[in-house]
Amino acid sequence: MRGAVSYQVGRAAEDQVEALYQRRGFVIAGRRWRGKGGEIDLVARDGARVIFIEVKSARTFAEAADHLSARQAARLCAAASEFVAGEPAGQGTEMRFDVALVDGAGRIDIVENAIGF
Repeated sequence: MRGAVSYQVGRAAEDQVEALYQRRGFVIAGRRWRGKGGEIDLVARDGARVIFIEVKSARTFAEAADHLSARQAARLCAAASEFVAGEPAGQGTEMRFDVALVDGAGRIDIVENAIGF
């Protein structure tokens, strides 16, 4: 039961973050995109730039941020590299990796360029 609740909380957080990016004018190009390197919660476009978004939710922003490990960040970067391989500019594609933190009250804190490539 606990796993199902966590899954639904995570999905709701992703929905909130997706809506925020759309309100800011970004086009959502993928949701839960899966490659050999791992899964990326959201992929957005801002013109030719690709933004990879990892969503983390917890009671507080600090707890949410603690849920992103260095190992997971490496897997996310590998998946992002795989994604841009299919872009017209390939690995030369302009990109960034944001982490969207969602707290227990539903507030969102976007950390742009949170993970280096």
